[in-house]
Amino acid sequence: MRYVLLAAAAAALLAACGSDGLPVTETNPGDGFNATAVAFMSDVHFENIYGDLKSSQFAGIPTREGKNATIRTMYAQLTSTRLFNENYFAFRAALDDAYGKGIRLVAMPGDISDDAQPINIDGLADILHEYQAKGMRFFIAPGNHDPNEPYDDDEAGKNDFLTKDGKEQKIYAVNNAACKAKDPGVVCTNQLMEQGYEKLMTKLAEFGYAPSKNDVYWETPFSSYADGKYSYEAASAAADLSKRQFEICTEGEGGKYKVAGKTYSRCVNMVDASYLVEPVKGIWLLALDGNVHAPNANFDPANPKYFKGYDNAGDAGWNKMLTHKIHQIAWIKSVAARAKAQGKQLMSFSHYPTMDFYANQTDAMKAVFKPGAFQVSRMPAAATTAALAATGLPLHVGGHMHFNGTNDYKDSAGNYLVNVQSPSLAVFGAAYKIVSYQSKDLIDVQTVPLSSVARHNELFPLYQVEYDYLQGSSAASDIAKRWNRGILDSKSYGEFTRTYFGELSRLRFMSDYWPCEMKEAAMSLDARQMLILSQLQTRVTLAQLKDNPSVLPITAACAAKGTPADGGVAASQLTADWATATAKAEQIAAAANLKLADFAKISAYEFYGDFHRTVYAGELALRDMGAERVAQYKVLMAAFPASPAAIIKVGDQLSDQNPVHVAFQSQFKQVFAILKGLGSGKPGDHFTIDLKAQKLNNVSSSGLSFN
Repeated sequence: MRYVLLAAAAAALLAACGSDGLPVTETNPGDGFNATAVAFMSDVHFENIYGDLKSSQFAGIPTREGKNATIRTMYAQLTSTRLFNENYFAFRAALDDAYGKGIRLVAMPGDISDDAQPINIDGLADILHEYQAKGMRFFIAPGNHDPNEPYDDDEAGKNDFLTKDGKEQKIYAVNNAACKAKDPGVVCTNQLMEQGYEKLMTKLAEFGYAPSKNDVYWETPFSSYADGKYSYEAASAAADLSKRQFEICTEGEGGKYKVAGKTYSRCVNMVDASYLVEPVKGIWLLALDGNVHAPNANFDPANPKYFKGYDNAGDAGWNKMLTHKIHQIAWIKSVAARAKAQGKQLMSFSHYPTMDFYANQTDAMKAVFKPGAFQVSRMPAAATTAALAATGLPLHVGGHMHFNGTNDYKDSAGNYLVNVQSPSLAVFGAAYKIVSYQSKDLIDVQTVPLSSVARHNELFPLYQVEYDYLQGSSAASDIAKRWNRGILDSKSYGEFTRTYFGELSRLRFMSDYWPCEMKEAAMSLDARQMLILSQLQTRVTLAQLKDNPSVLPITAACAAKGTPADGGVAASQLTADWATATAKAEQIAAAANLKLADFAKISAYEFYGDFHRTVYAGELALRDMGAERVAQYKVLMAAFPASPAAIIKVGDQLSDQNPVHVAFQSQFKQVFAILKGLGSGKPGDHFTIDLKAQKLNNVSSSGLSFN
């Protein structure tokens, strides 16, 4: 008996500990327990920072906690649209928070891992098992990072793991060319291969990809139950991967969906990981596989599992679903109709958004920024949204864009579809969503920010070594990778991710997304100077700025040389014109009960950081700014001329003969209009969806807006 008691005590102790040996938060849900609420946690991008690479060449960095950290460099994080390391802690924090709120159902709309590597998938599964043992259940839909390709990529790897000396270490799968060449600078291990559908769905089967005995119901797009009678045994048979395949061709879906007279090539069978599950009576979770991996020119019919033979799904999304997964659209329509007939509370989710995810600012963003900026190629077409609404689907939760926001669509036939974008846990504005039906026609959606995360600074001493190395190196490549050490002073996860986005903006976004002259202005001017520039009227040209450089810190470096017009003015005139504009700006600020001098607190770094934070976090970014800054931005949004002067060009390039104010007023009037739209979209914090009235109702009383 003594041994039985000891074993029971040990089992209880193990159940209360995480895979890293630290306690899993135990919380009594009490009266707050909600068996029908679902937490949506998207784009976790989990990296197993204390995982085993199973390599004798590199075991990670020994830490003062007695573990080995297998982490990426801080520079890698600060130039990526997702964190790699700290989201390990954020994920645990989100699970603890949801558990404490009495939530037991967690849906994960894709990109659960860094890139589906064994070290990361196995580590994620360990954590899910811990919380599963506490009563939580998990339901995964695939993302474009899991899988990256439909079949295993045994040549993959990363260049930027951190060493104990603060340097970068390359780690690749064993069939990578560098590993085959026995490159001594490369660590080779298949822990870094990128797994395809078969391995992922097998390892993660119990997290939605296969039925559970606890489910009320489970099906795939291909299921059919004899006499309409459901059983766990029949569902388990339907879950076999061989029974979940469809024919995909380069030009579209094959099989019975081939269009007569149309040529189809490179046709092959592929898995569709979608499923419908009723985990508790009355709740239907529709997990949709939105990945479209169309065969490409590298497809080899003799080796159909060659990963390079397929397109990546990242940009395709729902736009290609309409042509390459037609069977799934038909299935969604069937599910929606059955849910309505049977009174089920239907919540669908996939990795990809079903409609405009930039608060309907996409066209404006395309017009203002560089071609392809802000990944607008991933935007669902209007026809795509219309087709999905026509299925009768009422609610879809998406991820992929790491954006927090909401949009809705209604058609003339009376269909109403709401798309909720669940933000990533690995970016600024990290949060998860709680969705629950209050009645058959009223859905409540709450956004839970992760501003405080335990252990968020656990790796900071290791980053300090990296910082010191970069500061001490004279190599140009290292100098280019220097980052702002202030991020290591972050007191919270929220502060950490805020600074991360400032650095991501500085190191990547400004060059990738902003045209040259806009980049220079955004990275040189504070908000006080911007407000004055919005009022400036001068005949002094950009070409003359070099002759009066003390007035404002911009140049004609991005402009083409134009032909000076007759009857110009001296460069010194800019000083007087600037003084006149300053007086006007002071009056505008005063009319809003603000002081012009205070606008200078919004530095260039803060401004462009705020812009990008709002692109990703929407309404949540305004809460971070605070009321005073929101008020200052509202002044700027209204300050520009109603009809700015037209920009003079030399070909497609800005001419240096433009008066100093012209390009700024024309371009930044649009920038601030986009910022306003992004921060004043449809409710994205706490709101309800009224399916009967077909409208969204803001429930949050503390939110800020640019309206």
